[in-house]
Amino acid sequence: MSFDAVTEFENEVASFYGAPYAVATDCCTHAIELCLRRQRPKRITVPTRTYISIPFTADKLGISWTWDYKEWTDYYTIGGTNIIDAAVLWKRDSYIPNSFMCLSFQFQKHLSLGRGGMILTDNKTAADTLKKMSYDGRLPNIPWREQDIGTIGYHYYMTPETAELGLKKMPDAIRDKPKRWSVNDWPDLTKMKVFKEKK
Repeated sequence: MSFDAVTEFENEVASFYGAPYAVATDCCTHAIELCLRRQRPKRITVPTRTYISIPFTADKLGISWTWDYKEWTDYYTIGGTNIIDAAVLWKRDSYIPNSFMCLSFQFQKHLSLGRGGMILTDNKTAADTLKKMSYDGRLPNIPWREQDIGTIGYHYYMTPETAELGLKKMPDAIRDKPKRWSVNDWPDLTKMKVFKEKK
């Protein structure tokens, strides 16, 4: 299995957003998880209106979190970090310097691939680390038995097949006008039973 298509797709998406580096993942939630694992914040804030996987991920990683009642459109920053949930953002040259912008290619998104995500960054060292973390601690296109693996990995990589579909659909995504998303497109998580006791 060749990962050339993944690298090409990473480069295309990075160029569109104006980011120096991109790391493809199997979904946006795992992109955010990898960034949180790398940064290891002790405490974060989470918008009351976002996808449920964000607070679930904080719980999974043992990160203390509280609700943030802020309004947002197209993207938001996870409080206490420079990690941006940009799952619904599709805009040329929109990368924010000194951040980790996490994208989604889930079926409802503008570039719809069924599944997939990506981390945009201007930090090469971090990009290299996140790439290994996404791919079982190894580098792509080198047999893992030939590598001295020194990074814990999480099997969150994007498959070449998904990347190839992304490359095929990218021209139409660039041409077509994206939907604008806002905080009102998500329910208030504080009203859900699973979060009722969260202060």
